[in-house]
This record gives sequence, C-alpha cells and structure tokens, in this order.
Amino acid sequence: MGKLKYKVKVDDEKVAKAMGRNLPISRKHAREICKELSGKPLDKAIQFLKDVIEMKRPVLFRRHCKKVGHRKGKLGWPAGRYPVKAASYILKVLENAKANAEYKGLDVNKLKILHISANKGITLKRYMPRAFGRATPKFYETVHIQVILKEVDEQ
Repeated sequence: MGKLKYKVKVDDEKVAKAMGRNLPISRKHAREICKELSGKPLDKAIQFLKDVIEMKRPVLFRRHCKKVGHRKGKLGWPAGRYPVKAASYILKVLENAKANAEYKGLDVNKLKILHISANKGITLKRYMPRAFGRATPKFYETVHIQVILKEVDEQ
C-alpha cells in the first residue's frame, strides 16, 4: 500500500497535521462536514462537532441534498442532517491535530483549520451467499480524513 500524502504543501514550522485512515463512515457525510469546518477556528469547529453529536445543530447538506429533510431556523440552506457517527470520528481527528500542535509548541488558542478534506479509502469487498448458487455483493467503503491546522496572529 502506498503512502498517502497531504493535498496541501506547507512549511512545517507553524502548522500541525493529523490524518484519519480507513474510517468506517459515510463519504458523503464526511464531505459535507469537512466543507462546513474549512477555514473555521479550531475551538469553534470542535464546538460545532459536539453540537452535531448532541443533535443541537444540523450539518447543512449542499451537494448531497436529494430527499434530505429541512431543518428549522435561519440557517441559510434548508436541507440538513445530524451525522453523529461521522462527526464523532472527525472530532477525534481534530483532537489529534490539536495534540500534535500542542506537542510542537504552537498556541492552541490561535489555531485555525487551513485544510480539511475527505478522500475515498479502501473498499472491503464481501459477498453474501444467496439461493441457487448466487451471491449479493456487500461492499464496505471507508474514508480518509486530512487536517492541517495553522497558527494565525489574529482571529
């Protein structure tokens, strides 16, 4: 298996990185959460994910929004969901990136999400046997999450 590289090239002095590999979450949910978190300060992103897990704030589904119910409140977009499982895994990756920044000596209060993305992971191919010698595919897809945090002067 090849080494997965980060999509963005940055100097390693003022940044902290973290990656979650082969996470068992939905790629569509991960994409919408990453789009929502991109560019936010780290403490606000962590609070947003905790609110999603507690089902207080929905994640707005902008691309994958067919047959998605509307959420009340002035959110700027009607369609939204509460992807609790994906939010909890992405929260773990963000906390790992925060710990990496703390280890490097960066100021945790000044961190901002420079880059966050969801990529396709491996697909576990399984087959369920059926009657008359047939089989039904039961594929299991995984997701890679990349996070790069940058220390900024003002927020």
